[in-house]
Amino acid sequence: MAQSLDVERLEREVKEVYRDVAQAPDGEFHFEMGRPLAERLGYPPEDLDRVPGEAIASFAGVGYHFDLAAIEEGEDVLDLGSGSGMDAFVAALHAGESGSVTGLDMTDEQLENARRLRDDGGFGNVSFEKGYIEDLPFEDGSFDVVISNGVINLSAEKERVFDEAYRVLRPGGRLALSDIISEERMPESIKTNADLWAACIGGAEQVDDYTTTVEASGFDVNEVRENSQYEFVSERAQGACNKYGVKSVGLAARKRE
Repeated sequence: MAQSLDVERLEREVKEVYRDVAQAPDGEFHFEMGRPLAERLGYPPEDLDRVPGEAIASFAGVGYHFDLAAIEEGEDVLDLGSGSGMDAFVAALHAGESGSVTGLDMTDEQLENARRLRDDGGFGNVSFEKGYIEDLPFEDGSFDVVISNGVINLSAEKERVFDEAYRVLRPGGRLALSDIISEERMPESIKTNADLWAACIGGAEQVDDYTTTVEASGFDVNEVRENSQYEFVSERAQGACNKYGVKSVGLAARKRE
């Protein structure tokens, strides 16, 4: 009998990892975090200077895609898997006071930290909501832009994630994200291992399959680029990089009219 991924175990493990990120960002993780990572990925220092330092310390993204998102003043932005809140705060700098940014996360500790940092930093146009990226708690056509950073690879239901992103975007809305993909399709022994999913390896979709899934939800993919500045730090992840071409990419897409 074919093995299947234990989705409940995956959720528990992912929540545990990011609970630890929220509570002890200086701990040891299978990924890099903090301002040196953010700057290397391409975040402008002048933007980071305007974002709460504690949010940057817990930043665990895999790429920079705000040039792809091209957020304009007055737009409404949704951040899928907002974590520490750093990307939501950066998005708020672009959307301005006339726009809004909503961060969505499933981890209570991350939400608590992000909300506190929002209040302390006076980001009145930013809100953080609890929920799952596969089942968004928002009305149809609520946003102009959906962003996400290193999160969708952790979902076992990527089709639903992109279907939901399509649903909550307005006509012509934009999707801009960074995520972990693979050049080669990985064996079932890896894709059914919850530990490897939580380590951002098992859920890495083969890149052509990934873009096909995005387009099947109703998007036109405009650009896919490698985030060569991102590096895995664990031996297990580095091995997957060498064997299956696991790496970070940025993707830009637009909701088909």
